[in-house]
Amino acid sequence: MKPDIRFIAELETIVRARLETGSDESYTARLAAAGTRRIAQKVGEEAVEVALAATSGSRQETIDEAADLVYHLIVLLSQRDLSLEDVAQRLAARHAPD
Repeated sequence: MKPDIRFIAELETIVRARLETGSDESYTARLAAAGTRRIAQKVGEEAVEVALAATSGSRQETIDEAADLVYHLIVLLSQRDLSLEDVAQRLAARHAPD
């Protein structure tokens, strides 16, 4: 069975759990320990890589870079005590009829 969009919510749960445990074996926890500035830097790097892959890379490279961007964005949001639900609510509000 192929994963669907619901896995992103599951990934957010996994990220939050790793942030809470703070294990040195977890890349997520180590990244969070480096601070919000470092996480934001990773989000920026991944965004540039997505843009580059979209213009000159393969379909798979674009997917891979987009996956990295989504992951790092989830880490950043979690570090700031925000969630994808917060983002989804904002997007829905922007598209609600006036």
